[in-house]
Amino acid sequence: MTLAVRYTAARTLDTAPVAPAEPGPGEVLLAPAYVGICGTDLHIFHGDMDARVAAPAVLGHEMSGRVVKVGAGVEGWRPGDAVTVMPLRWDSTCSACLSGYQHVCRQLDFIGIDSPGAMQQRWTVPASTLIRLPGSLPLDRAALVEPTAVAVHDVGRAEVRAGERVVVVGGGPVGILIALVARAAGAEVRVVELSAHRRKLAEELGLTVWDPAAEDVPEAVRQWSGDAGADVAFEVSGAAAGVDTAVEVLGVRGRLCLVAIHPRPREVNLHRFFWRELTLVGARLYDRSDFERAVALVADGTIPAARLISKVVPLTEAPAAFEALEGGGDVMKILVDCTDGTDGTDCTDCTDGTDGTEGATA
Repeated sequence: MTLAVRYTAARTLDTAPVAPAEPGPGEVLLAPAYVGICGTDLHIFHGDMDARVAAPAVLGHEMSGRVVKVGAGVEGWRPGDAVTVMPLRWDSTCSACLSGYQHVCRQLDFIGIDSPGAMQQRWTVPASTLIRLPGSLPLDRAALVEPTAVAVHDVGRAEVRAGERVVVVGGGPVGILIALVARAAGAEVRVVELSAHRRKLAEELGLTVWDPAAEDVPEAVRQWSGDAGADVAFEVSGAAAGVDTAVEVLGVRGRLCLVAIHPRPREVNLHRFFWRELTLVGARLYDRSDFERAVALVADGTIPAARLISKVVPLTEAPAAFEALEGGGDVMKILVDCTDGTDGTDCTDCTDGTDGTEGATA
């Protein structure tokens, strides 16, 4: 038996022993090392996804770890290999899959939401979901690969090009990662964020940040762009005001990339879309190339993953960590240490929570 963090009811998590499944043909048994808590996990914790999540459910999809055992027919992997998981299982038969868009499969199994996730000491997954990690990459930092892959996909969907002006509305973990990936693509980037704590971290990472409570963001964009407006805006806040800001800052033929999960319909200034010939692009999840690019960005330090980790807690303290994240602004990313003393890598470069920041997928 091994330990797992399980969602049992709204605002209720427990840490319970579970029997790990032996890897069948085409599967591998992993020892998760670190698992990040993300916005989607918080939605589950709040009970907002009970129609989709069958309790008791093991959570977690932002992870790093090592292979423990391989099932029959698995080639190219062996015990001890450092990996992360692209947590998607698709049917290969629906219209989306047949069009080449498996990541938005009509019957998608998002592992960690629709099926058991990584917040446990042993985890069996299809070998096809594994992404290899370089041996030099500490496993705590590698837990940031999955949200970085989200950001890579978002920047790709928006077709960000070098020299373009980009506004990211929302400076949580995904927003900051989008800003960093867009900057790596050669864009000029501005972040809009209410939280002073998040603004401070973003500034320490070399990003320019605007406080929408203290300044007129559309006017700031007008002055920054010489009245041309932004080329691209990312809506990552999940708030109605964030949608308004993202639309307002765009110039002629600007692109709005919708990243946040909005739980209810929003009013949108469609006249602005007509008048300026704007484009709205949805961005959900990622594909393997996004993951591979994310591994490279984290490994080479383009994504300063250690700076984004506010704290690491043992698996037994994960329920309290979910409650701490509800405060939002004073933390960026909390990792759950799932190691049992025999696997994984110690977190030696993480902050103690005094200068981190905070942070959806599904």
